[in-house]
Amino acid sequence: MGRGVPGPNLICRVRALRQARGMSQQELARRVELTRQAMGSIEGGQYVPSTAVALRLARVLGCRVEDLFVLGDDSATTTVTLAGPSSAAARRMTVVNVRGRWIGYPLAAGLEIQEGFVRANGIRDEQAVGEKARLLDSPDEVERSALLLGCDPSLGILSSHLTGVRSDGNLLWLSAASQPALDALARGEAHLAGSHLRDRSSGEYNVPQARRALGDAGGLVVGFARWEQGFVLAPGNPKAIRTAADLARPDVRTINRESGAGSRALLDDLLARAGVPPADVIGYDATVGSHLAVARAVASGLADVGIGLEAVARVYGLAFVPVETVHFDLIIPRDQLEHPTVALLLEQLQSRALRADLRALPGYDVDLLGSVVADLPTVAA
Repeated sequence: MGRGVPGPNLICRVRALRQARGMSQQELARRVELTRQAMGSIEGGQYVPSTAVALRLARVLGCRVEDLFVLGDDSATTTVTLAGPSSAAARRMTVVNVRGRWIGYPLAAGLEIQEGFVRANGIRDEQAVGEKARLLDSPDEVERSALLLGCDPSLGILSSHLTGVRSDGNLLWLSAASQPALDALARGEAHLAGSHLRDRSSGEYNVPQARRALGDAGGLVVGFARWEQGFVLAPGNPKAIRTAADLARPDVRTINRESGAGSRALLDDLLARAGVPPADVIGYDATVGSHLAVARAVASGLADVGIGLEAVARVYGLAFVPVETVHFDLIIPRDQLEHPTVALLLEQLQSRALRADLRALPGYDVDLLGSVVADLPTVAA
């Protein structure tokens, strides 16, 4: 990179990475031997540093130069015919070419989320002695597949992008709450896991939990998304629910997540800070198993409020009161980094198309997508 004004397609992520490291702009400028004004120009996108400065920035921030400066979206634009009604809020779409015409399906009004049976690649053999499965795919195909456990609904987008890049990059995603996903990873039952758990003592997201799950083997905590998480409410918020204290009212019914879910941990934290005992919350013991299920419970009138994602609330036409920005990261054991699908996944996290797709989701911040949040070393035996 040379000095000068950046092109329109260059995205600077220095500020986001600096803030993630808890470092002031002045401190970073001093450590890379720049003025604070020059650092402000770099972070503001008005100035592209020299190669030497970019390398010093990467060294101080503990990342790669590619994590600091990313080419923006320069993909082609085409005129599409919309299939069905749309709205200004429906930015994401599925585009296909049918008999020479470009057709765009706005991902809204139920099309944005797919719910159905998960494809199986094995059938349990109930006649065999012991637990056996008849593979529907070849052993080679199964060995190339990687299993990701996590609760972020956008992991389906990641899986689709991976398949779109390489037909042999088979990422299998199963929805699971953060702690059960990490527990399965610790047991060697998954290749990688997604988590959004905050350590109460340090306030740090996911790294302490990853350290426990990975053990002596070590591995990486890789940034995926930052969400707006908060109260999912009936349209218009008719009961004027704004804080955790409102959940103790006798006219408010809550839907909760299962034990081990990051959403439940956030609710417990909010209640503790508000001085509200869980026993005072109607519905605290009524649990569901996903972000989507929370929204469905509220949309159907079974509950007045639940903790969930802004993006999911918007899909269901629900009101949303933000509470906290949550960090959702991918936890990868070191011995899985060379797995062909995991390696392809890490490569795909740098994709401009994936970044644009995720960024269009309401409440999603993907500035740290693909960045190494923590490199947990292997502990020698």
